[in-house]
Amino acid sequence: MTYTPRTLRRALGRDRLRPRSGRPGLLARTPRAPGGRAVSREPARGGGREGAKIPPPAPGDIRIIPLGGVEEIGKNMTLVETSEDILVLDMGFQFKEEDTPGIDYILPNTKYLEERKEKIRAVIITHGHLDHIGGVPYLMPRIGYPPLYTRNLTAIMIKKRQAEFPHLKNLDIRIIEKDDHLKIGALSVSFFNVTHTIPDSMGIVIETSYGLIVNPGDFKLDHVDEVPTASEEEAYRIFDKKKVLLLITDSTNIENPGFSTPESVVHKNLEEIIKNIKGRIIIGTFASQLARMIHIIKIAEKYGKKVVIEGRSMKVNIEVAETSGMLTVKKGTIIPAAEMSAYPPDKIVVLATGAQGEEFAALMRMGTKAHKTVQINNRDTVILSSSIIPGNEKTVEKLKDNLARQGAKIIHYRTSEVYIHSTGHGNRGEIEWLHRRLKPKFFIPIHGNHYRLRLHAELARDLGTPEKNVIVPDNGSIIEITNKGERMTVLKEKAPASPVMVDGFSVGDIQEVVLRDRQMLAEDGMFVIIGSVNTQTGKLKKSPDIISRGFVYLRESQDLLRQTRYIIKKTIEDAARGMNPINFDYVKNQVTDNVSRYLFQQTAKRPIVIPVILGV
Repeated sequence: MTYTPRTLRRALGRDRLRPRSGRPGLLARTPRAPGGRAVSREPARGGGREGAKIPPPAPGDIRIIPLGGVEEIGKNMTLVETSEDILVLDMGFQFKEEDTPGIDYILPNTKYLEERKEKIRAVIITHGHLDHIGGVPYLMPRIGYPPLYTRNLTAIMIKKRQAEFPHLKNLDIRIIEKDDHLKIGALSVSFFNVTHTIPDSMGIVIETSYGLIVNPGDFKLDHVDEVPTASEEEAYRIFDKKKVLLLITDSTNIENPGFSTPESVVHKNLEEIIKNIKGRIIIGTFASQLARMIHIIKIAEKYGKKVVIEGRSMKVNIEVAETSGMLTVKKGTIIPAAEMSAYPPDKIVVLATGAQGEEFAALMRMGTKAHKTVQINNRDTVILSSSIIPGNEKTVEKLKDNLARQGAKIIHYRTSEVYIHSTGHGNRGEIEWLHRRLKPKFFIPIHGNHYRLRLHAELARDLGTPEKNVIVPDNGSIIEITNKGERMTVLKEKAPASPVMVDGFSVGDIQEVVLRDRQMLAEDGMFVIIGSVNTQTGKLKKSPDIISRGFVYLRESQDLLRQTRYIIKKTIEDAARGMNPINFDYVKNQVTDNVSRYLFQQTAKRPIVIPVILGV
């Protein structure tokens, strides 16, 4: 028999079978949500009664729930709730990890908010990085499109991203400035400038009758020898005469001692490099380092050099900077890569994405000679102005090897005698400065995995915050300030916190079985069995066909295949004996179990076994 794609689909059926007892098998069908998107719910994790009926906060009490960003780096989202109102602070996503193969992004779970849409008064975004804005197009429709408050640059970045989702409603975006004081619902909200790697970053202040709730977002200090600058002091002066009830702040760099390198030092060093190095300069950095990219373009312009932008995300962010008025470029400063040959190499600066060694990013394509217009030579200097994200060490080494084979000189932040990269997050010294300056009564660490949060909590206690006033949360922890601002506790109930996955066009809590099967496919491959059964007798019409990918080389495994075919034939005919009509789901399950067991015994591997049983 010839098996066409249509025949195979019909044989597999639309309803796929869930594996039993954790054995490999076919995937469960994913139910459809309105709009055709696949949505499924992952079982609740332990730790509190997730999904249990949660009472509303009592009048006068304040509830804080981190929906994301406290068990990982990324997907930052926290809500502040009273008996009348909910404010949502940030709405980010997290990039996929090793244990989420095939996933595009990971989002916070918004079920708690979806059930309380009528109370949501606003979403407030602290700055324009994707771990703070990336979830907007996916999550705003779920929570009813409340007004979104943010600074001008961040608003433009959000609008640019929304343009990629033309089916969505327009957002109600309201631009705010650092000195604005707003009444949102029954709450008074104000803002203050913070230093970060992207302009227009801001902190949020929510006024309550018991004191201020402060979330600086991602922050660091623009200091000179660990002394904040005058503008930095001015930004934080608003807290000098006010009582801070609760501080909720970033823990990303709590492990790093001292103060971080100011971005101004990096700017100065990059200027010296661009001014003095002969030959073409290629600078790889994060597209999110917008302040640095703006400065590099201004330096190039200052010294009469042309700038080439390579990488889609980088081009988009430069357009955003121009649209916002933060970057004004003279005509002819930025040129297409195809025009580089018209200028001496000394007059060219290339800004490129891919400093993490991403396979298809601009820098890696240059390194592998796959770039259409930029060919590396021994007169080029490549500056990697970014830190290495944990897990990317091998890909960065590969990138450096590829560039070095073509003769390029490489300046990396770890090998350079001068600072050419700085983090956007405050080190332990800056975090300590923040605690001393604000003197909060209560403290909740956010933005980091549990270990970082614990270190941050220890710091707060060392600085005098009583242990009972410090809570290290999980995603979904429901924290309440009660007794007229005198007590902070964690409820036994939890808000739903199982992560929501973006998987192509699907958005939902991808079932554990889907991810497990993807991992197994990557590790041990797949084993497809195709058999045709006489529906009258339950006998196989012919020896079953076997297709294997990523498991064993079939031509060298004839003994294994011969015994496997015998097991398939016996299993099918034993299972189908006396059935009229044949229960094909039951037969497939028996084949999956028996073949999986045998293959594991013979090879110590667990390929995904997919039986296709055709009735003829």
